[in-house]
Amino acid sequence: MLFIMVTWGLCSRIVWQPYDPLWIILSFIRDNLIILAPLFVLVGACFISYHFLSKPLGYLDEVVAASKALASPDIELPQLSGDISEIQGELSLVRERALKEARNAAEAEQRKNDLIVYLAHDLKTPLTSVIGYLSLIQDEPDISPELRAKYTGIALDKALRLEDLINEFFDITRFSLSTMSLERKVLDLSLLLEQAISEFDPLLKEKNLHWMTKIDPDIPVYADGDKLARVIDNLLRNAVNYSYPDSTIALSAYKNGDMAVVNIKNRGKTISPEKLSRIFEQFFRLDSSRASATGGAGLGLAIAKEIIERHGGSIRAESADESIIFTVELPLQ
Repeated sequence: MLFIMVTWGLCSRIVWQPYDPLWIILSFIRDNLIILAPLFVLVGACFISYHFLSKPLGYLDEVVAASKALASPDIELPQLSGDISEIQGELSLVRERALKEARNAAEAEQRKNDLIVYLAHDLKTPLTSVIGYLSLIQDEPDISPELRAKYTGIALDKALRLEDLINEFFDITRFSLSTMSLERKVLDLSLLLEQAISEFDPLLKEKNLHWMTKIDPDIPVYADGDKLARVIDNLLRNAVNYSYPDSTIALSAYKNGDMAVVNIKNRGKTISPEKLSRIFEQFFRLDSSRASATGGAGLGLAIAKEIIERHGGSIRAESADESIIFTVELPLQ
C-alpha cells in the first residue's frame, strides 16, 4: 500500500501523453485499482513469505546433509553457512564423539571375540589333564598312595582352573546380555570389608602377603550387598594377584563428608599410563598372556566400575613407584 501511494504521488507530478505506453498501463491500473490492489498485496505477501521461508529451509537442507556425514569417516563434513555456521564446531565434536564410541565398541567386541576363542582353546588343556590323571588312577589300581595323592592333587588343580574358565564365560554372557538391577538396603561397609579380608587370609598366607588395615567403625551405606561384595572381592583379588611376594596390602576405609572412601594399595609392577587409562574397559587385561592364571576375562574391574557408578559413587586407579592404588567413593546412607 505504501508502494502504491508513493508511486501515485510521483506519477501525478509528471505530464503524460495519451499515446505513452507507460501512461496506458498506469491508466489501466488506476481504473482497475480496486481489483488489482488485492492482487498486488497477495503477490507481495507470497514473495516475502517465500524469501523468509526459503532461508530456514535452506539451512535445514544443510543440517540434513551434515547429519548424514556425522557417522561416516569417509564423508567430509560440509561447511554450514549464514546464521547456522556457529554450530559447525558442535557438529564436528558430535561426529568425533560418535566415531570414537563406534571405534571403542568395535574394539571391545573384537577383544570379547578374541577372548572367547582363547578361553575355548584353554578349556581343552585342563580338561585333558583332568581326564589323563583320573584315567591313570583308574587304570593302575595298585598305584602307591603318594602317587595317587599327587595325581589327585594335579587333577584337582586343573579342575579348579577349568571352573575359573567356565566362570569367565558366564561373566562375559552376563555382562553382555543382562541389565544390572540393584536391591539396596542399609549396610555396614566396615563389617563387609572385614569379612572380605578374613576370606582372603588363606590366599595371603599362600603367597606370603600381609594385611595393613585401618577401617573406621560404623560406615553405613545404602547399597546392594551382593554386588558391593563382588566389587570388594574383585579389588582384593586384583591386589593379591599383582602384588610382589612378601609385601603388604594396605586397606583403609573412612568417612569423608557425605561419602564413604575405601583405599586399597599394594606393592607391584607400576602400571603404564596407557594401560591405566584403559584399566576399567571391558575385556581389557593387564596381563595380555592368556595362559596366565591371573589373566581373567578382563571384566572384573569393568563390572566393579559399573556397580559403583550405579550406586552413585566413583572408582579410580593410580600407579607410581611400584605401587597400585584403587580408590572407591560411595554415598553414605
